[in-house]
Amino acid sequence: MKFSNTELMTMAMSAGDKARFLSPPNPWVGALVVSDRGVVVSEGHTQVPGESHAEVEALRRAGEGARGATLVVTLEPCSHHGRTGPCVEAIIAAGIAKVIIGTIDPDPRVSGSGIELLKASGVDVEVGIEEAAVRAQLAPYIWHRVTGRPYVVLKVASTLDGIVAMADGTSQWITGEDARRDAHVLRAQSQAVLVGAGTVRSDDPALTARLGDLVLEPLRVVLGAAPEGAKVRPCLELSGELGHVLDEIAQHDVLQLLVEGGPTTASSFLEAGLVNHIVWYQSASFGGATGTLGALAGLSTPTVAALRRGRVVGLRQVGEDIRIDVEV
Repeated sequence: MKFSNTELMTMAMSAGDKARFLSPPNPWVGALVVSDRGVVVSEGHTQVPGESHAEVEALRRAGEGARGATLVVTLEPCSHHGRTGPCVEAIIAAGIAKVIIGTIDPDPRVSGSGIELLKASGVDVEVGIEEAAVRAQLAPYIWHRVTGRPYVVLKVASTLDGIVAMADGTSQWITGEDARRDAHVLRAQSQAVLVGAGTVRSDDPALTARLGDLVLEPLRVVLGAAPEGAKVRPCLELSGELGHVLDEIAQHDVLQLLVEGGPTTASSFLEAGLVNHIVWYQSASFGGATGTLGALAGLSTPTVAALRRGRVVGLRQVGEDIRIDVEV
């Protein structure tokens, strides 16, 4: 069976998913080596920083099977020296005849130069296969390279009517175990997690990503001062204008920032227009209005015309709860 270019790129994206926790601050790229008969010879994905990129990994696994074959890769191969050598040189040396690329790398050190070098060496290049899907998969990396700031994901867990804390202040747990487990995957995909000092004082969260026996520790960021002995310590304590906060966080190789703060912090980021994506978990429960706390209680919207609107890009059931993904 010969796969279409779209099918091959989808397979390369699946390979890239395997690097999601491993590769940052490098992008989580996937690559395939495909023979001239359409057989997938090998696949590869970006390794931990300092080790091989997806293309080199796929070429290594293909060996002599790479000569005359096609390389399918989600992101334009790099053309510069960093922690590793240029992938373009490895592709040319391996004798690859054609490279199919999902999207151009916006990193100014690459940004089309990898494609030009391949073409100059006689390699056939096709760009833009499943580009929208690839760009969605690599959205945090692309945003960081274009803006210099981390891609901001706001996480909310509420009742169906948007309540995050009851009249007595309790909030654990509104959503079920499956939703909370899914939220830990979000933490693992993020290089930093941010909360306000009020959340640290009231909930004392550890802000680690716990995936079974695997525990990852993203950079913990607190707006304000964390009390002595808090579980988030050591942490980065920041204050001031939120744009400057993001600029500081970006200096720590953070591609994706997960904001898990309470209503004040969540509302502040939305008010400032600094949220890229919202993941909203809702349980089939109802808090009512009296004495309870709404998820975005700090957000003021004077008219319908002033509503902040997003676009629903995902909706699925997670255990007994639902997860709504919204691009802002």
